[in-house]
Amino acid sequence: MALARAGEGEGLWLRADRQISGRGRQGRSWVSPSGNMFASTLVRTGEGDPPPASLALVASLALYDAVAAFLPENSREALTLKWPNDLLLDGAKLSGILLEREDSAVVIGIGVNLAHHPDNLDRPATSLAAYGMAPTPDIFLRELADRFAQWVAKWREPGLGAIREQWLARAHPRGTALTVHDPAGRKVQGVFDGMDADGALRLRLADGSVHVMHAGDVFLI
Repeated sequence: MALARAGEGEGLWLRADRQISGRGRQGRSWVSPSGNMFASTLVRTGEGDPPPASLALVASLALYDAVAAFLPENSREALTLKWPNDLLLDGAKLSGILLEREDSAVVIGIGVNLAHHPDNLDRPATSLAAYGMAPTPDIFLRELADRFAQWVAKWREPGLGAIREQWLARAHPRGTALTVHDPAGRKVQGVFDGMDADGALRLRLADGSVHVMHAGDVFLI
């Protein structure tokens, strides 16, 4: 964020070999061993752009495509997106995405388990190395940066509607059972019912009603 304040332009990427204080969503620590990729990029939002929070969908689409490029063909069908921006491989978490915003600047931090993945978490995790393919962080970042630039262009034109459709095409199916912990600590259970036009999660409850959530921690049941 310091470089954003200093006036750096859109498209900047910074990569760290290791992080000593990596953060995930909701303040979680992010384990950062050498061999995995930890990078951030900057987007400058302007008049007419979709909502800045929807860049989480853009980042997850770019990450999906970049990871798919390195996976064996018979493993690509196991790659899915989970709202709002998790990338899963065989149901296990492969990456983390964190957005921070100040004025027109949005910094997107991305961590990807290339060579290593943590154990003993509250949810399963995996790495590309577990599937026989672990590119170096530099090689992976080049692929990711290209994909990200393509998706940012589509985010601006034709816009968020097209991004939403492409995200849903890569997500787990409608009807998937979910548990969501909202920012107030409440637990809500239901099934995935897609996304609203602005990218919010639609969770269909047992009584048939739809609960729309703009933030929360989502678990597959």
